[in-house]
Amino acid sequence: MQSRTPAPRATGRPRSAAANAAILAATRAALVELGWSKLTLGDVATRAGVAKTTLYRRWAGKNELVVDAVAELFDELELPDRGTLAADIEGVVLQFAAILARPEAKSGLMAVVAESTRDDLLRERIRASIVERQKRLVLEGRARAQLRGELPLEPDPGEAARTVDLIFDVVAGAVVHRTLVSAEPADEEWVRGFTRLLLLGLTGAAS
Repeated sequence: MQSRTPAPRATGRPRSAAANAAILAATRAALVELGWSKLTLGDVATRAGVAKTTLYRRWAGKNELVVDAVAELFDELELPDRGTLAADIEGVVLQFAAILARPEAKSGLMAVVAESTRDDLLRERIRASIVERQKRLVLEGRARAQLRGELPLEPDPGEAARTVDLIFDVVAGAVVHRTLVSAEPADEEWVRGFTRLLLLGLTGAAS
């Protein structure tokens, strides 16, 4: 009996992953060209070269799609090792500000945050896809600073988690407000001043 040679397995990215990547890239391109208000799932499907039904199998609507497309941008953030906590913070904040300055991030993030004020499920998606994923930077930076002896250890896990939340809220809130609400540059001078205030507090920063 003649045995059949098994067909070689396809290499490279799985089809579903490739389709997702194409769709998210097309969404960002549409945000740049059209803006959030004119973006449609049909346009994204055409740009990505997929059927519109493919989008609806993965995302409930435009808001969820835009959240995931913007979240992928923030996954580019990396915490540099510059030797000190202050320098590390400055490095990652400058990266964060640069991403927020990109048209697709600016229009997409502002739009879905506005929509989330009346959509609890969308707010949860933003929290899970962007906020919780990017807290990794705070955890990494804090652990590194503790190893250097720049920050004390916190033996209470609950208190440590609250500290991480607070640090993230302060950093993200300040940079988003500076770049997207006030429309002012988060340049190196601003970032140095912000980092000093973050690390020393009002009393230390004023001295």
